[in-house]
Amino acid sequence: MSNILGISAGFHDAALSVVSDSGDILYAGHSERYSKKKNDPHLDKSMVMHVLDTYHPKHFAFYERPWMHNIQQLWSGQRHLGPWRTKTACEHALGLELDGDITFNSYGHHLSHAAAGFQTSPFDWAAVVVIDAVGEMDTISIYRAWYDREGVAHYDRLWRQAYPHSIGLFYSAVTERVGLKPMEDEYILMGMAAWGNQQQAVEIAGSMEKMFFVHPEHWGGDEHEIFFNTNFHIGMDKGYFSRCKDMDIAAGAQLFTERLIQRVMLKAKKLTKCANLVYMGGVALNCVANSKLSMWDDIWIMPNPGDAGSSLGAAALKYKKKLNWQNSYLGTDITGDYPVVELVQELKTNQIVGVANGRSEFGPRALGNRSLLADPRGASIKDTVNAIKRRQKFRPFAPAILEEHVHDYFSMPDNMPTSPYMQTVATVLDPEGFPAITHIDGTARVQTVANDGSGFRKLLEAWYAETGCPMLLNTSLNIKGEPMVDDRTDADRFQDKYGIKVLS
Repeated sequence: MSNILGISAGFHDAALSVVSDSGDILYAGHSERYSKKKNDPHLDKSMVMHVLDTYHPKHFAFYERPWMHNIQQLWSGQRHLGPWRTKTACEHALGLELDGDITFNSYGHHLSHAAAGFQTSPFDWAAVVVIDAVGEMDTISIYRAWYDREGVAHYDRLWRQAYPHSIGLFYSAVTERVGLKPMEDEYILMGMAAWGNQQQAVEIAGSMEKMFFVHPEHWGGDEHEIFFNTNFHIGMDKGYFSRCKDMDIAAGAQLFTERLIQRVMLKAKKLTKCANLVYMGGVALNCVANSKLSMWDDIWIMPNPGDAGSSLGAAALKYKKKLNWQNSYLGTDITGDYPVVELVQELKTNQIVGVANGRSEFGPRALGNRSLLADPRGASIKDTVNAIKRRQKFRPFAPAILEEHVHDYFSMPDNMPTSPYMQTVATVLDPEGFPAITHIDGTARVQTVANDGSGFRKLLEAWYAETGCPMLLNTSLNIKGEPMVDDRTDADRFQDKYGIKVLS
């Protein structure tokens, strides 16, 4: 087989993906799971050797154009330049020299994002929107994507926004402004936002718009353009909103960000005239904003839309055709039958249990193979799990529910009636009955589990049969400050540290 290795490394959350010459995704994994360094930008040597020795790739695809990345670094005043040539960039990322019958390709950063989404999507043609912090010189891209008669994917870029005008950089700057870690804790900022005073949020969002946003209508530009008068790459001065509470700032930033995303989406709808949306880039992880994209009939967000997912996008571009997407369980395998009976018993006895079984998830969210699970009905469960994970008390937890029951418990967005990868929020219909998974604003980030025969599906079925409850609280199985558990050794460390049984 002539396998393709996709590489994303050097900036944020390094990853490798392997695609076969028939379009099967053989492997996709994060370096952080091997090195135990959260969002590790460099490829771990043990991961590299495992992938090369197991899959023997003949084609190497890099997720961005190295020379363009260096130009962006120079333009923005940074001096940490890397290799300029594709082969050298691949060798530098992998930490070894490559010889023999091997080909090397590199692709645009945003194009890799787009391909990771479109070539795993169920659509034959779609609008593709990419919104991130910065990729080379792009911060927002809009494409029309389709397959030709030979099944080759084509991408017609219709519009782009260039650095430094960046929704992602703005959101990261606010993340730092409220005392969180930028490029890592943006999801915490999203959770904080629900705790802010909504009247204050509206006022702060309005102030942000007046202070930072340049309305293109004022000078005859397109009404949906995105322009800032500040380069948020350097952060946000602590003097801004100094009399406001952090949670109110978070709420205002979330509201302003949603308005900006709406502008981009309306522009994409106008330019592409498509009903289907493929949405990628790190900003696509904002599931609160995702729940408000009502202008689209159907939405696909690949469960790893950030830079790590672009390793798969680069491989997809080399492959050229639709990939055989099945699910996001693409990483390290912990073999053995999913311990359904033991998990149900532990949940009944202690209400909380960990599971580490099967292949690990590709993406930032645990989806049942590397999860900490709990009964969602207990009033004290949320605080207990937050204490175990050393998390802030305001942070929410997700429910995983049998797909056929989701509409009995949640009001889902019309264009996202199911959510297998926790990509949208929905109103909880009975918040008092399920306090452990209900956020302060009455919503939850839902994971629907289809009748796919998976071990997690069988667990939910068994739990439902035993208790009449078709859902479980589901959060990532990880030690504070570290990425998710990857192998059994990690699971044993978690078990020893927190005294919570982890079953495989």
